Amino acid sequence: MNYKIPLLPLSEDIESKTVLRKCAKTHQALAELKGLVATIPNESILINTLALQEAKDSSAIENIITTHDELFQSDNIAKQFVSLAAKEVFNYATALQNGFELVKQRGLLTSNDIKTIQASIEQNNAGFRKQSGTTLKNEQTGQIIYTPPQTHDEIITLMSNLERFINDDSLCNWDDLVKMAVIHHQFESIHPFYDGNGRAGRVINVLYLIKQNLLELPVLYLSRYINQHKYEYYQLLQAVRTEQQWEDWLLFMLDAVEQTAKQTIALIKEIKTLMQQYKHHLRSERPRIYRQELLNNIFRHPYTKIDFVMADLQVTRKTAAKYLDEMINIGLLSKHKIGKDNYYLNDALFQLLLNNNTEKSFN
Repeated sequence: MNYKIPLLPLSEDIESKTVLRKCAKTHQALAELKGLVATIPNESILINTLALQEAKDSSAIENIITTHDELFQSDNIAKQFVSLAAKEVFNYATALQNGFELVKQRGLLTSNDIKTIQASIEQNNAGFRKQSGTTLKNEQTGQIIYTPPQTHDEIITLMSNLERFINDDSLCNWDDLVKMAVIHHQFESIHPFYDGNGRAGRVINVLYLIKQNLLELPVLYLSRYINQHKYEYYQLLQAVRTEQQWEDWLLFMLDAVEQTAKQTIALIKEIKTLMQQYKHHLRSERPRIYRQELLNNIFRHPYTKIDFVMADLQVTRKTAAKYLDEMINIGLLSKHKIGKDNYYLNDALFQLLLNNNTEKSFN
């Protein structure tokens, strides 16, 4: 069956009582996350660590698999990556952060922004599809599951309509979380690019929540939930196309946001506690070198380097090396030589991020 993609907003009312009850619970979790994020002294700590987690898990959905070690040993500033997969994850993280800056500056999320996001992910400027022949297939059987729009004109029409729906709140009075789920389904159904649609669509989720002021920073990594429920995610996407099963899709996406918000709240609380412990230990054991910027550095970069400390604290190489060695001496960091570079690992933070990669349920 060919799915005729509708223009938005939909003519039917998809906000059942069950959906609206779930929206209320999800908003509560998001509001708590937003409030907690505001208590972190340096927002780049969360953007650097949590956006990278989102990038890692979103890429894993596309079978781009990397490890925390490979990510934290890579240097995105110098464009030195331990593996090709790590490079792709950093491309995604960069796209997410650039998209975040665009939305914060203008309060809009346009088709051109979405093209820029996809170009950053895929490192090309192919833009919207111009050639027909794109189909979505079952990876195991090769069976065609869904055929997205084939003509460039249809893609342009649908993306223009989606752009308006994203940015014009007066079009319908649905809850913002319901809109987010509909936007995600619409974008994945349009499938406007040759490559990178899944990852671009997951960036749009987070950016829409920021645009609607439900989040301040791109720290909600929904992709892990989707990756852990990958079969159900694709099944429900398709059930809307074949059977108009909107309620199940909406409840899945709302649960994804709620569960992920609660997981992120728990992780940020643990990071805050760990930062306080490090702060007290550093101030009591090495008061002469204690600086908040130094503490921020080793939480922004679980694997830090002398160059990172020099840049963040505006100190000489000799001073940066001394700071890092002093923190090794009091047990806050451990030193690792990888290739020609020395890395200084915040073991406790690294372990925290590693442990957080297992599924936790918050009901």
